[in-house]
Amino acid sequence: MCYTIEKNDEKSIKMEIKPIAKIKNDFSDKFAVPRQSGLSDIESRIVFENEYSDPVALKGIEDFSHLWIIWGFSENIREEHSLTVRPPLLGGNEKVGVFASRSPFRPNNLGLSCVELKGIEKGELIVSGADLINETPIYDIKPYIPYSDSKENAKGGFTDKRDFHMLEVEFDEELCNKLSDKQKKTLLQILKNDPRPAYHNDDNRIYGFKFANKEIKFKVKEDILKVISID
Repeated sequence: MCYTIEKNDEKSIKMEIKPIAKIKNDFSDKFAVPRQSGLSDIESRIVFENEYSDPVALKGIEDFSHLWIIWGFSENIREEHSLTVRPPLLGGNEKVGVFASRSPFRPNNLGLSCVELKGIEKGELIVSGADLINETPIYDIKPYIPYSDSKENAKGGFTDKRDFHMLEVEFDEELCNKLSDKQKKTLLQILKNDPRPAYHNDDNRIYGFKFANKEIKFKVKEDILKVISID
């Protein structure tokens, strides 16, 4: 996907934004993706487009522990947008300005995530903590710089009102056998972090999402999540 920006005055300025890479992981469905980056240690790979797969482009990156990724909401492209959104953390009923949220429905479909750099393998970056689905286009990568990017007294607005807690996950060993050991570990993290919309609390509702090319179905009662099927 390309975005072209033109400025028509005395001078014409044209900027083309095109993907430099794609993310590769087992997140087949946006339903189960972590709500923010850094909430898990689930690994992903950043695979560069041919034009940028030169080792010289990564020279020195191994000296940084974390990276900023600028990427595109490829599953939420709309011709029209609203200047207000309803954040799930506020129950889906209260509106805030689009620029006071991290909603995927934005004037420009760009996202920003901070990930941990775990290593470099065959010209690909191995990162953890990404909140991107498989094949998401990446438009730029920048190093995280602690002395300027970390703010000790930062406030989180309406997100400070949310108490994050983890669920207890139960599923049969027979279901586990349908996944590799790495996939089991990843799925467990997804489920512990409660992938349901923040305002859902129905003991009888069956939820489902795609992961590693499989359909995962589960129910939640109080703080216990029960996996029903993996097909």
